Amino acid sequence: MLHGNVGDSILDKFSLVKPNNSFWKSKKVLITGHTGFKGSWLSLWLLKMNSNVSGISLEQEDSNNLFDQLKIRNDLNHITCDIRDKELLKKHIQAIKPEIIFHLAAQPLVVASYKDPIYTWETNVMGTLHVLDAMTSINNDCLGIFITTDKVYKNNEWIYGYRENDELGGYDPYSSSKAACEIAISSWRSSFLNSKELPSIASVRAGNVIGGGDWAENRIIPDVIRSLKNNEKIKIRNPSSTRPWQHVLEPLSGYLLLAENIYKNHQFLSSSFNFGPFIESNKTVLELVEECLKYWEGDYLINKGQDMPHEAGILNLSIEKAIKELHWLPKWNFQDTIANTINWYKKVCYKEKSPIDCSLDDLNRYIQN
Repeated sequence: MLHGNVGDSILDKFSLVKPNNSFWKSKKVLITGHTGFKGSWLSLWLLKMNSNVSGISLEQEDSNNLFDQLKIRNDLNHITCDIRDKELLKKHIQAIKPEIIFHLAAQPLVVASYKDPIYTWETNVMGTLHVLDAMTSINNDCLGIFITTDKVYKNNEWIYGYRENDELGGYDPYSSSKAACEIAISSWRSSFLNSKELPSIASVRAGNVIGGGDWAENRIIPDVIRSLKNNEKIKIRNPSSTRPWQHVLEPLSGYLLLAENIYKNHQFLSSSFNFGPFIESNKTVLELVEECLKYWEGDYLINKGQDMPHEAGILNLSIEKAIKELHWLPKWNFQDTIANTINWYKKVCYKEKSPIDCSLDDLNRYIQN
């Protein structure tokens, strides 16, 4: 049996590796985009491991956001800064002197990128270059994990999982801006960081990330939850589109493991890595919605003939490199991912538990598996 293009013989060689709490204790870590969905979960995890966390981000426009729901603002060094402001960003990073940077700050939505492509490119490409420039200017040892997306690949609408050395592309402004980030990161590494004495950088590409606390517009899970809360039918615009669905904790564990390994002088790992689910978790949008309705009663309708921007139909990732080089494996299958995600929202919406308690429950369950 094959899992995401990885044979059982490979899987049998490795035991599941977890982020090392003792490694992260007291580490000076900077997260750009720490107030976003993934940034909030990463901040929570690092705080749980007693890291010294700083965050640079824009303030959230909507008060209904995970970062404020978690109430962790006073537990870290919270800095408001637009990464497009090169000099201010550099000033903050030089003051923080981080040992590890996770760069997540971005304009992350495909639909929004059609509405404002220039802002998307400025934030995603120039913002990334500003982070690279700033981390190169600090006087202490520092490494960077730069988060892009699975959509950086030229999508041939095939069933095979894309590997890290496959051709980059990007149909829409968001995807193309992230592909441009990959080229910029690779170029920066080759041009300015080719000495062992200089910072190391890696780029990471995750599948479609879901989990409790995502409230963004035009994302399938938040749209599902809003409809269910309001007793409305869920509107599905691309029912047959296939995605590599994974819980947010899955790629975050990979980012943490990669940073640990590079920090321990494994600089050959300063490259690109995919972090996705096994192939069995590649499901259509319709299958995703039907699985969600097993945990929260509701109904849906297909938006036929709606004029929507182009989005990829089929998208799969190969995770063989992460398994071989990092001994990283996905933990939760598709059913586990949906169950944990929908139950998070259901408990929070019905005020059975607070967002922080639900998130810590998920995190503890994930770590203990």
